Amino acid sequence: MTRPTALVIDDEPDICELVAITLERMEIQADTCANLSAARDKLQRSDYDVCLTDMRLPDGDGLDLVQWMQKEGLSTPVAVITAHGNVETAVKALKYGAFDFISKPVDLQDLRKLVDSALRLRAADGENMTGRASLVGESAAINRVRKMVAKVARSQAPVFISGESGTGKELVARMIHEQGSRQDGSFVPVNCGAIPSELMESELFGHKKGAFTGAVSDKQGLFRNAEGGTLFLDEIADLPLHMQVKLLRVIQEKKVRPVGGEDEVSVDVRILSASHKNLEALVNAGDFREDLYYRINVIELDVPPLSERGDDVLLLADSILARLASDMQLPVPKLDKIARDRLAAHSFPGNVRELENILERAVTLCENDVVTADDIVVKDNGDTAGTQKGDLGGQLQDVERDAIVKALEECRYNKTAAAKKLGITLRALRYRIDKLGIE
Repeated sequence: MTRPTALVIDDEPDICELVAITLERMEIQADTCANLSAARDKLQRSDYDVCLTDMRLPDGDGLDLVQWMQKEGLSTPVAVITAHGNVETAVKALKYGAFDFISKPVDLQDLRKLVDSALRLRAADGENMTGRASLVGESAAINRVRKMVAKVARSQAPVFISGESGTGKELVARMIHEQGSRQDGSFVPVNCGAIPSELMESELFGHKKGAFTGAVSDKQGLFRNAEGGTLFLDEIADLPLHMQVKLLRVIQEKKVRPVGGEDEVSVDVRILSASHKNLEALVNAGDFREDLYYRINVIELDVPPLSERGDDVLLLADSILARLASDMQLPVPKLDKIARDRLAAHSFPGNVRELENILERAVTLCENDVVTADDIVVKDNGDTAGTQKGDLGGQLQDVERDAIVKALEECRYNKTAAAKKLGITLRALRYRIDKLGIE
């Protein structure tokens, strides 16, 4: 079996030798050179599995090499070796297309992790992604997102996913994870707005037994749960300022300190984040740290609202109906033409989440496995001015809950009779009662 190959570029012989010996112990064949000219020549003649370059070289710097490799279309993952604490240079390298970075003095354990990750990425090239998280739709807007996902998945750079509520930002984050070198690791999503401020440090970084009242045992924390994988920080704009400081340090140092602990623990985690809020505006208002903003927003990926995706609405509707029917163990219902026209004409201020809520109600109440326009409850486009974007899903659930409770009361809580009255199966009624928390 052919050994993986690596190219190491550094004008300091001692560092070249140290890195080369480490790689050889990993069963990786290492070539070395001391300048950009020699590196370009070797990269043009050989297809390396990974490239490691110092920043300062006699005839240029590592950023020049990263840009040249991008221009030449070389697929070799390249990582830069930066001076300790030089965050600005590291961020530049990631923006230019570097796979990752490592700081001097080189920590051999971190180097091994980086190289392993690069080799996994090479091994994953060309793999069939069938069965993994995917975006439904054929619009130009969603195809741009797919292309961007494929590009950023090849990097370890932090990605900030922007977009309105309900557009599918977590799905996009999961796609980046599953198409990258960390696909075999954990994908750990966390909603920053759902964690009480006083518990946030413990939830993210862990704690030691006895660190505070209620800490009856050690806890790893979400960063360490995501070791070797991806941590997705949803609604990152909701992080309190004191946690923003701590998060920035963890991202820069790649180490966490559990609450009540004395020692820091190294973590190997890729950070993806998202928010429906305008982070730049929050920075200008002093509500979000500028240094953290630039650290998490190395690459920004915007997810378009459903109103900009054209006929994707109907493709999504068919996909959602199939999933809902599978969850309820029901035949897949069909949308009649008037129902399809009604969906196509709606602006969907609540985006994909609103579409899911509308169809979930429709599947429950439709008759003969056909969803008609009467089953599609939407606010007319002209009537949405007074409706906040996040409210429609709750309104639909209220309408549905009232209909089910009324049917149950009229049938003296005989579920079989109530299901018949509503025109749905008993199984579907039980599903909806459980879903809506009806006692």
